[in-house]
Amino acid sequence: MGGQLHDTNSRAISPLPHFSKEINGHLIQSEIEGGVFLADLAEGAELKVKTENRLYTLVTCGGARVLISGHPEFCPEPVEVSIHGSTWGGTMIRSGFIGRGMHLEFGHPTRRGRIITSPIVEVQEQR
Repeated sequence: MGGQLHDTNSRAISPLPHFSKEINGHLIQSEIEGGVFLADLAEGAELKVKTENRLYTLVTCGGARVLISGHPEFCPEPVEVSIHGSTWGGTMIRSGFIGRGMHLEFGHPTRRGRIITSPIVEVQEQR
C-alpha cells in the first residue's frame, strides 16, 4: 500500500489523572502505534485500512462520514457510514480516530447497532 502512515504527534496526550493506569496505557499505546484523526483529513481523502481480516478503502465525505468498502457482507461496494472512532475491544472509544492496534467502529445506514472490525494492522493515506 502506498502513502504514509499519519502520526498523532500534533495531538499527543499525557496521562490523565482521572483515568486508570490501564486506560492511560491504552491511550499512550495508541499514540505510539499511530493513526489518523478524520478531522485532520481533507474531504475526498482516501485511506487504506488493513485489519487482521480485511482491507478496507475509506473515502472521507466530511466530518465523521466516509464511503467504506472492503467487507463482503457489510460493504462489498462503497457505502456511506458514520465513523464513531476506534476502541480497544471494549466500550471506551477514541472518537474520530482510526488507530493501529485498535478496532474501527462505525454505524451502517441499514444495519442496527455498530459494526466493529478486527484489530487494525495498518492505516495509510493514498496519494
